[in-house]
Order: sequence, then structure tokens, then C-alpha cells
Amino acid sequence: MSIRPVKQISDAQPTMEGAGVHLSRAFGFGDPSLADPFLLFDDFRNDNPEHYKKGFPWHPHRGIETITYVLAGTVDHADSLGNSGSLGAGSVQWMTAGSGIMHQEMPKGDATGKMHGFQLWANLPSSLKMTSPRYQDIAGGDIPEIIDDDGTIVRVVVGDFWGKKGPVDGIASEPQYLDITVPAGKKKSFKVDTYRSAFAYIFDGSGTFRDASRPFGVLVEKEVEGNELHLRDMTGDRTLVVFDKGDEVTVQAGEHGIRFLLISGKPIQEPVAWHGPIVMNTRQELQQAFDELRNGSFIRESATM
Repeated sequence: MSIRPVKQISDAQPTMEGAGVHLSRAFGFGDPSLADPFLLFDDFRNDNPEHYKKGFPWHPHRGIETITYVLAGTVDHADSLGNSGSLGAGSVQWMTAGSGIMHQEMPKGDATGKMHGFQLWANLPSSLKMTSPRYQDIAGGDIPEIIDDDGTIVRVVVGDFWGKKGPVDGIASEPQYLDITVPAGKKKSFKVDTYRSAFAYIFDGSGTFRDASRPFGVLVEKEVEGNELHLRDMTGDRTLVVFDKGDEVTVQAGEHGIRFLLISGKPIQEPVAWHGPIVMNTRQELQQAFDELRNGSFIRESATM
């Protein structure tokens, strides 16, 4: 076994999307090779309905798959092909945009006004960019949950893990998407295919992802009272950890435990030309998509769900 060293660690950055949704962006619209095949990861979490209720009105998608995982509140969705539905707490939607779809997502809080969810964008290879759109809506109760002897909890959203298989299938990047909770003070290792890109996103508690050469956390630069310091970081809420090569990830949970998403996928390693939610391989293909948006031919008649 070789423990994956940490390649990069960073804090999610506050931003706004849609019609004024306040969210935290872990990565996106930067170097597409950072987490290939994944392009963007957002954490939309708020207790103030004014910061999310206007949602994400009608917008186009092409050439990607979007994965929405809801922890609190609901997300109502609809598309240009007549599909609609609502994602409740614990549920997930995997949308293959393929050749093109117009889509909207409108978040609603729970009884206390709380809304929390994540959206991940996965690239499609050139051979599948113009495939017909489709959805996979999965209720929270259909996502298998495993509780290990030490109290570690793993929800298997996508992929195979510890003898369980997630309900979402047929995804181009053959991903593994796990929601993991490790109890306070516990050290735990999780296998990840050596040839996959992998990252963790911490959204509750704290801990260290470590290897033999870094037994006390990850050496990072932090600004403290205006001074840049190098220190061993205990990663916490809204932290992204991108891993290098290896076949397992090890985490040491902090004093309050840690909960994080562990996501990995098969790199596509193709050129990326993108603008917003349209991701193609060349600038010419990107221009064609916008020309089709203007002339009304963006949605293909052959596209079926």
C-alpha cells in the first residue's frame, strides 16, 4: 500500500452564482488539470433564505455532467425537455447534459431556513459530449450506508466501496463519490484506485490527511495577523485537499471528528475549452454552442431522457 501524499490544500472561496446564491467554491474556472475529470466544486450552504432563494434560473449546459448532493433543505429542478422534480435531504441527482439542455435549480430551506448542498461538475470525453441528456435522481434512502466497527460511517453515493455499490451508474469518468464521517481521534485509511484523480472536501470537524513523510499534517502557507507563516495545518470546514498518486488516503480525525467527501475519477486528459456551464474541446466547438444558443438550435430534437 502507498499512502497518497497531499498535492494541494486550500480554502473554499466565497462567491455568488445564479440569481444571487451565496456559496463557497473549492475549485472551478481555473486549471482544468487540477482534478481532471472534475472541473468545479461548489458548497452552497446558508441559514439565510435571502442568500439562496432566488436560486439558479434557466441556464444552458453542454459537454458535462453535474452532480447535486443535498444535505439540508430541498432543490426543485426543471428542464427544457419537460422534466421536473425535487431533491430532498440526503438525495443526489446526476445530470448528463451531453448535447445540451436548459435547466434551472431552485433551493429551498428546511423548517429552520437552513439550506446545504454540493454541486460537482464532471467533464465528458469528446466521444460523449454530444450524447443525449439524461437524469439519475436518487432518494436519500436508496444510498447505501456502512458503519464500521470503530464508528466510521460511509455513504456510497457512486462506485463500489466496502462491499456496497452506489445507486448512480453509467458515468463516463467511472467516479467514486463517498460521504465519510470518522469519529474523534480515530485514524482511518480508505482505498482509492492508483490511476484516479482524487480529492477530499471537509465540511464538518477537522483532521489531518497525512503520509509517512508528513506525520503532523500538511505544511502550508497561512496568513496570521498580516504575516505569512508556514505551519502544519489541521484541515477543517470548507477545506479542499487534492491528493497525489497512491492507492490509499489516510485521515486522522480531530477532537470533534471529521466529515468529508472523498471523490475520485478517471482522468480524461483532453483539451478543455469552456465558458460557464458549456465545456467543449476546442474554441470552435464552444463558439458553435453559443451560436446555437442565439439561433435557437441548441436543444437537439433527438435528445431524449
